[in-house]
Amino acid sequence: MTDYKIVLGIIATILGFVGYVPYFRDIFRGTTRPHVFSWFVWGLLTGIAFFAQIAKGGGAGAWVTGSSAVICTVIAALALFYGERQITKSDWFSFGGALLGLLFWQLTDDPLLAVIFVTITDALAFAPTFRKAYDKPNEETASTFVLSSIKFAIALAAFESFNLTTALYPISLILANGSFAAMLLIRRRKMVSATNG
Repeated sequence: MTDYKIVLGIIATILGFVGYVPYFRDIFRGTTRPHVFSWFVWGLLTGIAFFAQIAKGGGAGAWVTGSSAVICTVIAALALFYGERQITKSDWFSFGGALLGLLFWQLTDDPLLAVIFVTITDALAFAPTFRKAYDKPNEETASTFVLSSIKFAIALAAFESFNLTTALYPISLILANGSFAAMLLIRRRKMVSATNG
């Protein structure tokens, strides 16, 4: 493994942990209320993507995906006590999609199919959080999602083997997290304008 890729993998992983510090702080302050199902599904999906990246030689670039899976699972557990617990049919659909991703991987022995399915399901798993955050944009920590985009961008450069299996999921997360952070900031400005206007 190339030395600079190891350094990038370490930087991306550290950035990932640092990016969640404000999120955890805001959970315990009660200003951020994570949606339990989104975070649980993200933990499961990110874990699947991590093992697929490892299977295809992702190397240090996969470290941030693995650490993100652990963090998402911890946030899901905290959301049971401090978060949004309203679960809809679409939430169950997202969960089922994650399980189907695992099943497809087992049946086909093809990590790429699992990653494609995981990527689509992950986008669907954003629905509960997006829905909640659109109405209550101050209940999410925008900086965490900005830093998530950045950490996955760094992770792309750290992949020992750059291919569709290793890169598709991080690219989708760069776009999803960046778009979500932008939506939060726009909604907050509009709410302030409506209050002041």
